[in-house]
Amino acid sequence: MSPLDWLTPIVQQALGEHTEIKQVKGVSGGDIHQAWWLQTNQGAFFLKTNHAKAETLFASEALALAKIQASQTIRCPAIINYGCTNHQAWLLMEYIEMQAQGDDFLRGQQLAKMHRQTHSQFGWQQTNYIGHTPQLNAWQDSWPEFYAQQRLKPQLKLAQHNGAPDQLIALGEQLIQNINSFFQNYAPQASLLHGDLWAGNSAFDTQGLPLIFDPASYYGDRETDIAMTELFGGYSDQFYAGYDAEWPLDTGYQSRKNLYNLYHVLNHYNLFGGYYAQQAECLLRELTA
Repeated sequence: MSPLDWLTPIVQQALGEHTEIKQVKGVSGGDIHQAWWLQTNQGAFFLKTNHAKAETLFASEALALAKIQASQTIRCPAIINYGCTNHQAWLLMEYIEMQAQGDDFLRGQQLAKMHRQTHSQFGWQQTNYIGHTPQLNAWQDSWPEFYAQQRLKPQLKLAQHNGAPDQLIALGEQLIQNINSFFQNYAPQASLLHGDLWAGNSAFDTQGLPLIFDPASYYGDRETDIAMTELFGGYSDQFYAGYDAEWPLDTGYQSRKNLYNLYHVLNHYNLFGGYYAQQAECLLRELTA
């Protein structure tokens, strides 16, 4: 069966029974889903597909993109529709032609403006996903408690299940017990976050204007987004200058950066194993010293 045969019912469910796919091309780059560029008689679209169980994952992504788009701060792909057809979950979006280079100062400014969209509590309307790991988001008033109980603790529990070294788990538990020491002079606002802001989840359109995609959004400390931009690189000095021009970071950010990146390193261990256990243990030794 060619992709056209099983993608056509999906597209017709999303756009109407008279929709015709004129051209289809697989798009590489994702770890979890299949992705497709589609040229139809209604224009070009971007489609993600996966097994039926991924429908909740696509629903959570659609909600996050809708929230980001409603903030009118930084561009993200518009959601057309999502659902499940013939045992295939799918998410159909606006197609945006992308490039790697653009106005990085503006990208920093616009991200800071997005972070100014705040909530009275930390959390989100639903459990969502970081990669394909569930990400808990029950509303809480305390950021340190939220971060300890709904970010670090579930990842450590999963890491223990996946065979992480006992010392890593012990250091993680020690860190959680002392989490408040990182927030003695800092009380973050609950900002609208991207939640998974590595360089592969941001780009520029053909005019060089910024966009973000593949979010794992919630309301939390804006420093978590900035920390992740540093974890894997890919953002220029102009990006940080733009962010700082709009909303400077607290002077204590450097002491919390590794605390926030620990979450993503643990998640990478739980998704991919290998070296990430060693990286997580090194971070934990620094944080508990």
